[in-house]
Amino acid sequence: MDALAALDARRSVPFMLLQEPGPDRATLLRILASAVRVPDHGRRVPFRFLSIRGEARRVFGERLAARHREADPAASESAIAKDLDRYLHAPVIVVLVARLGPDDKIPAQERLLSAGCAGFALLQAAQATGFRGCWLTGWAAYDRGVAALLGLDGDEHVIGFIHLGTPKRDVAERERPDPATLLAEWTP
Repeated sequence: MDALAALDARRSVPFMLLQEPGPDRATLLRILASAVRVPDHGRRVPFRFLSIRGEARRVFGERLAARHREADPAASESAIAKDLDRYLHAPVIVVLVARLGPDDKIPAQERLLSAGCAGFALLQAAQATGFRGCWLTGWAAYDRGVAALLGLDGDEHVIGFIHLGTPKRDVAERERPDPATLLAEWTP
């Protein structure tokens, strides 16, 4: 597959359709070696990764459900059940963390965009190695209690839970925007 065809073939696979096998540690490190080749003004490396696999997925879901009940005592049982179940499908979950502390030269937005690029590159690299994935956020990505549960520093933020594995079935392509409707020419 040529490079543009590989980019054009990228699509998210819903987390509940991901199963074993997932990338082993060596393959995940190879995926991440590609993921870190993103624009990074000032070479700040404003991102890092946490992997959740095996039994840790169940434990994380249980702790996430407990945190959800603590943060929102009115949370529905279906929302709690979703917390318990969400991390059990894909064999590997990569938590994408942005480091956004003070910086005199590189604005936080540029560092956040760099971290976001690392997430997209991670998905592309996973596909290139034969795996598929999806990038999820949800309430847990924005909750400081979840950040503490993951051991993040105060200037670190979850920007995605990237679920990786092998799809149970092919996922249909969805309609994509026409680039011609998105491009305008600026003229002075």
